[in-house]
Amino acid sequence: MTIQEIQDTIVDEFSMFDDWMQRYEYIIDLGKALPLIDEQYKNEDNIIKGCQSKVWVHAEQNEDKIVFTADSDAILTKGIVALLIRAFSNQKAADILEANTNFIDEIGLKEHLSPTRANGLVSMIKQIKMYALAFNVKQ
Repeated sequence: MTIQEIQDTIVDEFSMFDDWMQRYEYIIDLGKALPLIDEQYKNEDNIIKGCQSKVWVHAEQNEDKIVFTADSDAILTKGIVALLIRAFSNQKAADILEANTNFIDEIGLKEHLSPTRANGLVSMIKQIKMYALAFNVKQ
């Protein structure tokens, strides 16, 4: 699937919920289902600066695609990073760089986060794009 197709699917999933409590529960469930990051990657190099909670994002290249793994010490934040991993993992660096993140606004996520969590979300997106940029330069 393309990044846009994945994002459209996420928007469709969120549209099934009537209120934000249900959406928060869904985000938390996504976090619980996030595959565990290897403990060796839970280090200062992979920590996202600007997040209220601790968030680690690791990226490695697998052929021509970037595979992301992540974790957080906060359950809601773990769900948020799980959404991003779902949208951008196993994609080409150039596609990640070109992709928009409109799906976040479409599901209303940013407006339902505290200012510090919203800043953390922006920091996570920036880091994912920075990884893509670094891998794109290597190609």
